Amino acid sequence: MALIAPSRRTRRTPFSDGVEAAGVKAYTVYNHMLLPTVFRSVVEDYHHLKSAVQVWDVAVERQVELRGPDSARLMQMLTPRDLRGMLPGQCFYLPIVDETGGMLNDPVGLKLADDRWWISIADSDLLFWVKGLAYGYRLDVLVDEPDVSPLAVQGPLADDLMERVFGAGVRALRFFRFGMFDFQGTQFAIARSGYSKQGGFEIYCEGSEHGMPLWNALFEAGKDLDVHAGCPNLIERIEGGLLSYGNDMTRENTPHECGLGRFCSTQTAIGCVGRDALLRVSKDGPVKEIRGVRIEGDLPPCDRVWPVMDGQDQVGQITSAAYSPDFETNVAIGMIRMTHWDPATDVDVVTQAGVFPAIVNETFWI
Repeated sequence: MALIAPSRRTRRTPFSDGVEAAGVKAYTVYNHMLLPTVFRSVVEDYHHLKSAVQVWDVAVERQVELRGPDSARLMQMLTPRDLRGMLPGQCFYLPIVDETGGMLNDPVGLKLADDRWWISIADSDLLFWVKGLAYGYRLDVLVDEPDVSPLAVQGPLADDLMERVFGAGVRALRFFRFGMFDFQGTQFAIARSGYSKQGGFEIYCEGSEHGMPLWNALFEAGKDLDVHAGCPNLIERIEGGLLSYGNDMTRENTPHECGLGRFCSTQTAIGCVGRDALLRVSKDGPVKEIRGVRIEGDLPPCDRVWPVMDGQDQVGQITSAAYSPDFETNVAIGMIRMTHWDPATDVDVVTQAGVFPAIVNETFWI
């Protein structure tokens, strides 16, 4: 198996020493940084995530910071979600689109103050798009990448672990809200959020020098909780319908095709640069859309796009797939044409190991 040659183009994180000591077995490259993908095995990590608590190095979720009088205007230019009612301390899931309505990213936006925002991005160079809009429209706003590295605590015992390190007040955080909490004399933003359906938190570690002290404190406090190092889990995210930008959706897709139409307030999000294009999409409706798919058989790894076929006609594509121990079947995420997206529609999936029967399913995550 080929290895990744280290260089400054592939950055380590403030938690990399802890990740390596925990026995990471594989990485991917995400936002030009190392993202762990396996510790014990994908299946073992999956079962542990659902039963205990894990600490994830997700520093790859780089922050794009907007600061200044025009920061709110710039944020609304980026997304078709109406931000006018958003208050400091709230997090919003945000489709970010270009002028054609195509998806550029699907980050979480944090409103720290009326004139200060963080965009916690998925895998794309969104910073350049945001800086380009700010410059092109001559906005009074500073756009930069701050020294902020998220660390996630996920799993059913996440509240217990977080209370031990940050105090009982952390339990009171509501979903997609954040607050400021003290860690060794430094204030960190902590949100009840994360890239799993098991519940948990994301700690926005501001200052790389705090990375390993925070990592070590969590592991010391969680010894009797069976805390392990973990990472976003392929099986669990497909079960939960958590989309991966660059895998399940790209700039070629609109939010409506990605099942994100409920986050598009195109009638009222007047400043969004892709608003006119999305108004046309919302009127006519998408011709293809994300669906859950069950696939039978012993599948190979889904490391490429798999065509979804009805006879000789391609009616979609599979972008993520894995065997689910809990569902006892292969679960997958696919972009399926409207002619075949109804539940219980039989299709075939063409993989590098052959053709497998499949059924378009009511999504596993409902």
